Amino acid sequence: MASQPPSLDILVREPDGFGVWSGPPYPPGSTPPQRLPKTACSAAYFSSDGSRLLATVASASATVYDCRTLTVVRVFELPGLLAAALSPTGTFLQTFQKSSSPQEKNVTVWHVDTATALYQHFQKNMSKATWPMVQFSADESVACRMMTNEIQFFDPKDFTKGFVYKIRMPGIAAMQLASAPGSHVAGFVPEAKGVPASVQIFSCDKDAQGQAVARRSFFRCSTVQFHWNKGSTGLLVLAQADVDKTNQSYYGETKLNYLTTDRAFEGIVPLKKDGPVHDVQWSYSGSEFAVVYGFMPARATIFNKKCNPLLELGEGPYNTIRWNPKGRCFGNLPGDMAFWDYSEKKLVGKTKAECSVTSEWSPDGRHFMTATTAPRLQIDNGIKIFDHNGSLQFKKMFEKLYQADWKPEAPERFGDIADLTTSLGSIKIEETKKQAQGSKSAQTSSKAPANIAAKPTAYRPPHSKNSADVQDKLFGGLASTGGEMSKNALRNKKRREKQKEKKAAEGSGAPADDD
Repeated sequence: MASQPPSLDILVREPDGFGVWSGPPYPPGSTPPQRLPKTACSAAYFSSDGSRLLATVASASATVYDCRTLTVVRVFELPGLLAAALSPTGTFLQTFQKSSSPQEKNVTVWHVDTATALYQHFQKNMSKATWPMVQFSADESVACRMMTNEIQFFDPKDFTKGFVYKIRMPGIAAMQLASAPGSHVAGFVPEAKGVPASVQIFSCDKDAQGQAVARRSFFRCSTVQFHWNKGSTGLLVLAQADVDKTNQSYYGETKLNYLTTDRAFEGIVPLKKDGPVHDVQWSYSGSEFAVVYGFMPARATIFNKKCNPLLELGEGPYNTIRWNPKGRCFGNLPGDMAFWDYSEKKLVGKTKAECSVTSEWSPDGRHFMTATTAPRLQIDNGIKIFDHNGSLQFKKMFEKLYQADWKPEAPERFGDIADLTTSLGSIKIEETKKQAQGSKSAQTSSKAPANIAAKPTAYRPPHSKNSADVQDKLFGGLASTGGEMSKNALRNKKRREKQKEKKAAEGSGAPADDD
């Protein structure tokens, strides 16, 4: 007999503290049940496995809760506390405090149950890219940290040994340990003195650390984002440059690279449209990844782990993608959302969630929550919860909301979603040459004019209220056609054409027309 699936919980944080709600579904017009009354804090986080919850008060304390009972496990009084983080299963707490001198060790790894300080060292400063200092694998069997020119490994069963072995990597500026399993670690070295930037992957096995198992070098890169898949066989590296030397983007330049631990692939992900990479995410199985990329209207493509494109979703106002943990469908933001059944290649539903700052699927794959939060947006803060096909189930507004998170749970602890196979029979994904030139990503009507999707449109930010053109591309003609350019767009187009003519004249040596 199948075991009872775990309950869904939601952490909600406001200016005066956080609370924990019981998850949906909620009866119409009802208020979510409070599992934990509002408690003062400055930050709150679940452990990766959802077993424990950490709440901190700036410069004062860190409190760890048991998520099953929401009772306090341990309170740590920590004067000058600046940051804190739980290990994946909540065994360890890592804290960063103000320090007045190098002799004062300000980074501490604590054992939560015993409140014992297992390891301490001095760190002059920390950033979002380098915190937490010590990284753990999902099962906490591997732990490591980045130091000057090297990666140091610890024995999580006995931190008192200090680091037990290390990998030399001169110039290392960022690292990411593979999580499930913790078999490999990736390090990034920025470009310097004409030497290109590089990413290298090493085995975490002490006896096999002499040489990188994979390596990729590239120029025009100042920072990277690492994305390991489940299984730790593939690594996506989003390389970012602060300046776009082609002058096509104000926000710099991005390139998506892919490396595998078996060296089967080391190169750039083949994207079919120029422009920035807005988002990339692995499926829960680790067998596919989805990328949203290109100048607006952006394009969305799904690749397998051999880096071959599996499915083109056309173009639309995309900037975020979220895989359903059940692997069947995913949602796209910003204000316009499309829910797809990936296995059937069909659109399940569509809706709106304007001004959403965060968005995520519930662990059971049945609900999709969006939140408008401060300080990003100071007005219209609130939470919306949709079912898996895009139907709005719940909405609550706040005067000010800072955070809304699902409690993590393993998706396999929940049953399958039988009714996900119900979809719109008229939806078709057309993998033709027309689509590569600008097809409709979700054709809901076979009667829609074919030239609408191919017609060039002016760029509009994804949050613009006047983005009818890109909505039309996403929703297959249900929005107004918006065939004519606005006056501003027409003026900008003419200016760009004049600039091109001037550059062409300068390149050919002909004098520019002064009239």
